[in-house]
Amino acid sequence: MITLYDFPLSGHAHRVRLMLSLLNLEYERVHVKLDQSEHLKEPFTQLNPFQQVPVLSDDDFIVRDSVAILCYLAGKYGPEWYPQNPESIARIQEWLAIATKEIALGPASARLVTVFGANLNHQHVIEESHKLLYRINDHLSDRQWLALDKVCIADVAAYTYIAHAPEGDVSLEMYPNVISWLSRIEVLPGFVAMDKTLTETA
Repeated sequence: MITLYDFPLSGHAHRVRLMLSLLNLEYERVHVKLDQSEHLKEPFTQLNPFQQVPVLSDDDFIVRDSVAILCYLAGKYGPEWYPQNPESIARIQEWLAIATKEIALGPASARLVTVFGANLNHQHVIEESHKLLYRINDHLSDRQWLALDKVCIADVAAYTYIAHAPEGDVSLEMYPNVISWLSRIEVLPGFVAMDKTLTETA
């Protein structure tokens, strides 16, 4: 039995929900109430001492960190999403690193300011977001997917915070290749969007 501990507005959690749905996996979803500090208390801290969502439990095997969860799910349930030849691994890992650094410090941080009220320099993270989106738009000028010639976990890892960049006041209008890439993900069988109603009322 797969159990996902998440928070509806978390982009990290959404990328895991997206992966689970793309793999057509059944799971139980446990809402960790971050607004009530449940992530700072037991029993959640026994699952993740780092006090962050998401956490995935698969028959009591615990995986923390959204990118690690994507790797685990693809490796166990959908190896076509994470090919294991050295070249594919290298290309995918490049983009997983971008998801945990440049995307986290750009579009994700901009959204943290507007959706969660984070005390960050909003203008700076908006500027960093546009630097990143310019590079991604250029990268996608002659290809459909980020890492490989087919969709893979790199695209899933990058999708949520880029798709929701406008919530952080980061416009995507100047990046047609990025918009096309987002659209390709959104028509994949099993795609699930983040709940916009929750976002609008945060």
